[in-house]
Amino acid sequence: MSQRSEAGAEVLERISALLPEIEKRAQECEDQRRIPTETIDALDEVGFFKLVQPAQWGGYEVDPVTYYEAVRRIASACGSTGWVSSILGIHNWHLALFPQQAQDEVWGDDPSVRIGSSYAPMGMGEVVDGGYKVNGEWHWSSGCDHAQWTFVGGPVFKNGKPVDFVSFLLPRSDYEIRDVWHVAGLKGTGSNTLVVKDAFVPSHRMLSFRAMATGTAPGLENNTAPVYKMPWGTIHPTVISTPVVGMGYGAYAAHVEAQGKRVRAAYAGEKAKDDPFGKVRIAEAASDIDAAWRQLSGNVQDEYDCILAGQEVPMEMRLRARRDQVRASQRSISAIDRLFEAAGARALDSDQPLQRFWRDAHAGRVHAANDAERAYQAYANGEFGIPIGDTMV
Repeated sequence: MSQRSEAGAEVLERISALLPEIEKRAQECEDQRRIPTETIDALDEVGFFKLVQPAQWGGYEVDPVTYYEAVRRIASACGSTGWVSSILGIHNWHLALFPQQAQDEVWGDDPSVRIGSSYAPMGMGEVVDGGYKVNGEWHWSSGCDHAQWTFVGGPVFKNGKPVDFVSFLLPRSDYEIRDVWHVAGLKGTGSNTLVVKDAFVPSHRMLSFRAMATGTAPGLENNTAPVYKMPWGTIHPTVISTPVVGMGYGAYAAHVEAQGKRVRAAYAGEKAKDDPFGKVRIAEAASDIDAAWRQLSGNVQDEYDCILAGQEVPMEMRLRARRDQVRASQRSISAIDRLFEAAGARALDSDQPLQRFWRDAHAGRVHAANDAERAYQAYANGEFGIPIGDTMV
């Protein structure tokens, strides 16, 4: 087990001190349909966005478990804020794998510049002289209003045929943000649509997913810290599950606090904290949420330890991480469901945090990275020696 860096530990302490402020803004976050600028600025100030940023750009290059721990804490205060933080923050890790010229363009004048994303293939790039012509409409770009650049994913076509699957890096001037985010859960993520029309993307602002999978990404030449050798198929899906687990912790804390004060009028003034059935639900939920986090973070740590030992992360370990990543989301959501069912009618009030965590967690479940059946199928294929087709491994 590797030790947490001093810088990482300090950032975690600062984030913990920031949580009451984030929690107070949770309703404002929903009302605005985006993370309040004050929250983003505060996270920037405490060093969150530096956690997995390269040292050459003032970053801390911490171990991945420290990064996810930071996300888990933020999400326990506000689900939407945890979701956006997780996604925006990991993009500094992704940019570190791009050619140095791309990093220079994004961070050369201001290392605090943030990058958004929408990786699902909702558009494409066509090979042209010096780069690619990119077109498409990419939905669900969480936190895009707080980013000055974006990654969009899609196939590369040459002579009418797909030849690669990549991420394109575009500046804010090359895409339009279409405000369409009117939803039931994760309301504050501002996950709007990016519209790209005939944008020219030079070759150095494209990165193949194949290069990340094979450890040949050009950014590794200068960014040599172990965290950049982590598999994309673990890093990205864990970015999606960790906020859901954080919501589990937040919902649990909110439920225990509320039940400790609740008097059940329908049961002759019985105190909820004296209800034996309610206590069983609390214990079960606590166990499942803890199990989710232990497996999720434990698998990431195992992979990182493998890299520290100079070894390649084996497919068996990656498949296990993917299996438990979706399981962590399932466990956390089921735990929140059990608590919500026992919370009483007052939990439905719009100013109650439990209903917000409940909605946010279920909204997070619909992300492709939380498609449990596909992840389980990939794991079973590995057990049977069948070729793995899941790109998120």
